[in-house]
Amino acid sequence: MAIESRHARYPFTRAAREAVEAADVDLAAVVERDGPVVDRAVERVERTIRAAETGDPHRRPRVELLSYPVARVLVSLIGERALTKKYAQAEAATAAERFRADLGESGDRLKSSRTEPLTLAELLAEFDLDAAVRRVEDDVAENAYRIAVGPYLELAADREGDRWRLVNRRLADGTVPVDRDELLALLETAVRDRVVDGLPLSVPEPIADALAARRDQLREGLADVDLPRGIDTVVPELFPSCMWTLTERARDGPIEPHARFALVSFLVSIGLSVEETVAFLDRGSDPTAEPIRHAVEHVQGAAGPTQYAPPSTATLRSYGICPESDERCEQLGNPLAAYDRALGEADGGELVDWRDRRSESDSDADPADPERA
Repeated sequence: MAIESRHARYPFTRAAREAVEAADVDLAAVVERDGPVVDRAVERVERTIRAAETGDPHRRPRVELLSYPVARVLVSLIGERALTKKYAQAEAATAAERFRADLGESGDRLKSSRTEPLTLAELLAEFDLDAAVRRVEDDVAENAYRIAVGPYLELAADREGDRWRLVNRRLADGTVPVDRDELLALLETAVRDRVVDGLPLSVPEPIADALAARRDQLREGLADVDLPRGIDTVVPELFPSCMWTLTERARDGPIEPHARFALVSFLVSIGLSVEETVAFLDRGSDPTAEPIRHAVEHVQGAAGPTQYAPPSTATLRSYGICPESDERCEQLGNPLAAYDRALGEADGGELVDWRDRRSESDSDADPADPERA
């Protein structure tokens, strides 16, 4: 069986798996080469982390198809339950988008292949739903279907909205009415369940070793993204050691661009504005203020909200700006998460925000220089 474009487009199908098996692909050899297949697999997982989708397909069907099992291996090696769930949802969302884009005007034919179209009946059969779903030809509504109540309840269980509740459906003869869009939404859930089935995989040691660097790359990205949001409390004595050290260095004069970005992204993430960040770090040195101002504007973006999270602990260590061992940073993987944990563990009644100290102090004092806890 040759690898076709529809196999690459819908890699979770039985036909796609059979195509890979027929091609007699040595997965270990593929990952050891670390070529386009692995690049695309990393992109699938990276796009899942960043944007909850899998990215644009590779122009070569073989590369696109083989990237799917490699992506599943990478997700398994990372071993984060939240990522596994998010990855399955991203693959399902991508598939659902393709369902809708490929669906012909008749509502029965999916145009996913240039040579052999995929019918909706085949798609339903893929998930053993062919006997459970029937089209209602004489219904006044266009593209009306009925689905057996059992599969409906299973696939609609975690769908949000009252319209999915069985009490709001006209149950008749053990079937539930759905329109085409709703049917495709249920198929999206079926894809998600198919993708997550069997994860995490048991990965052979040679494959795990070959993908170790790529796994670490993705873990670092996950640490940068999966962070607390909405912090608006500035208590310098609770800063992780790396951020406090960078604060002291920035007050003494200009610091390296990567160090400045790390510090500014942290300060913006905990609620400081442009002017407050400049005031927090600047002791009247003009050469220091302007680079900080530009850095804050870059981190915030034109629209205002923070666009960049502070780099992970691993990244900061690679920069040589983790001078002390910080247990929270080591455990949580990012200084922002460590600071959020420190705030949660502190006595909230005794915490005083730096901005409040600043407003209460006179102009000659240095309110940005607290005693370290």
